[in-house]
Amino acid sequence: MRVTGAMFYYYFVCRRKLWLFAHDLRYEDTDENVVLGRLLDQSSYERETKHIMIDGTVNVDFIQDWTILHEVKKSRSIEEASIWQAKYYLYFLQERGIEIKKAILDYPKLRKRQKVALTQNDRATIQCTLEDIEKIITLRTAPDIIEQPICRKCAYFEYCYI
Repeated sequence: MRVTGAMFYYYFVCRRKLWLFAHDLRYEDTDENVVLGRLLDQSSYERETKHIMIDGTVNVDFIQDWTILHEVKKSRSIEEASIWQAKYYLYFLQERGIEIKKAILDYPKLRKRQKVALTQNDRATIQCTLEDIEKIITLRTAPDIIEQPICRKCAYFEYCYI
């Protein structure tokens, strides 16, 4: 099974969102927050070659000099998920023989950066997470609603609550 970066990110945000996304229920194209994030992505780091698709599975924002992986984010509101997504990208690339040692989460609107490294403990966590993602995706029905403040800004809000 191929686990995309978005799926890995959604695992840390909301298991229901992960399940819906994996079952091709996608509301991101019309969501205002997602559209704003895409506009930010397009207008940031214009000199870089962006959106590098690797093995038809992960889509990295850009890789600087093939040494530093960069992910551009709109805000730090779900930073843990962003950190794990970057770690997953490092893991994914290393599993394919591409040695990139670190990642940087770029927050252009905030003019901030967060360095991310992959440890041996992280590798074990990622392997367990991949197994858990597979279990979630193969459930017959979507996991329960998490009812968190982030739900109000989620592309799936109407699906879950209305």
